[in-house]
Amino acid sequence: MSHLPIRCVLACGIAMLMSVTQASAMGILQAYEAALQNDPTYLSAVSEKTAGQEYKVLGRSNLLPQLGLSYSSSQNRSDVTAPNFLGQISTSHPNYKSYSGALQLRQPLLNMDGVARYYQGIAQTNYSDAVFSSRSQDLLVRVFGAYVDAQYAEDQLALSVAQRDTYAEQKRVNERMFAKGEGTKTDMLETQAKYDVAEAQLIEANDNVTNARNVLESIVGVKVLSLDALSSDFRVQPMQPAGLDDWREIALSNNAEILAQRQAVESASQEVNKNRAGHLPRLDFVASYAKNKSDTLNTLNQESTSRTVGIQLNVPIYSGGSVSAATRQAVANLEKAKTDLEAKTKQVLVELRRQHSAVQSGSTKIDALTKSLKSAEALVEATRQSIKGGVRINLDLLSAEQQVFSARRDLAQAKYTYLLSYLKLRNAAGTLGENDLRSVAGYFVAGR
Repeated sequence: MSHLPIRCVLACGIAMLMSVTQASAMGILQAYEAALQNDPTYLSAVSEKTAGQEYKVLGRSNLLPQLGLSYSSSQNRSDVTAPNFLGQISTSHPNYKSYSGALQLRQPLLNMDGVARYYQGIAQTNYSDAVFSSRSQDLLVRVFGAYVDAQYAEDQLALSVAQRDTYAEQKRVNERMFAKGEGTKTDMLETQAKYDVAEAQLIEANDNVTNARNVLESIVGVKVLSLDALSSDFRVQPMQPAGLDDWREIALSNNAEILAQRQAVESASQEVNKNRAGHLPRLDFVASYAKNKSDTLNTLNQESTSRTVGIQLNVPIYSGGSVSAATRQAVANLEKAKTDLEAKTKQVLVELRRQHSAVQSGSTKIDALTKSLKSAEALVEATRQSIKGGVRINLDLLSAEQQVFSARRDLAQAKYTYLLSYLKLRNAAGTLGENDLRSVAGYFVAGR
């Protein structure tokens, strides 16, 4: 067995360690980059977009020349009964080979069906592009949503641990005071009850962390061991533009779902034109070059070459009612597409108003909860001093400490909700991009 040089082994080990570290310590942008490579929903959208690019090629093909080559070779045996030169009826059995080859060019000159298919192909490709844009923006929202859910679960776990440890410390204080005759049994039981609840909440918090990380890992496709924490220096940025009407105009012009549905209406409109073309004449320019040898008994052992150039007119007269039925069906589908566009537009605008309101109220809520946390922390300190003076009791301190943990939890949730609403607002407006994700990533710092 050969041995690798020690330097090589160390280099490999360091490389593996760095790889594991990079895979485990994941920021928001790293999570997004991983999702671009691994998220099944996004990869499906990529393939769908690739397929959609061919619609315009397929539509254009109906207006371009069609060139075809045919060739055949046959072994023939015929029975020929005819009078001979003496007037007697005789039968011969000629056995021969025949060859036939033709090259034909057909260029549409007047083809309304082809014109409709051309414009429909463009609309279908544009629809595919708009759907992909929507899926791409949706990936940004899903990655960030799963990321903050996982980070919020970790925050709750940290708060649960701190709450449990606080009650544990209070238990020890109560036990020492009781041993000295300064405390009461009631104080010990109250703290024990709070401690037991905190233990149960800690178990639940651990489960929530596991579940949230599993959701995030299903999107990014790699193992997640640590996340960036929310920065303590959290400053709400002014919203630009501020007015809802401005956001509404942006959404009507840029929202990918609305744009996709508009292309669906255009595609349905061209489907109507395509079916109506079934009643219209078609005019083609046709050119061909053909060579034949012994193609019939009359041309046995003869070769012929023919060259033709001309136009061909086809006029449909009656097709059993299929053209009229298909047209009526296409008209109904067009009306459905228009209705779907109206419904989608209303849905997007409702979501836009919801997220605009959430961003505005989120800023106010963060300020209020920040003040609430400071007040709760001050209350804990004041309650401790009051207990020493005999004014307050142990239960007051436990209640005050519970307010601190609740305020910290609510403040963290408000910050995450604000950032997620900001991304959802830009998503509804159709302007969400990687720069927006970079912007919200600035609210997080590596490590805890």
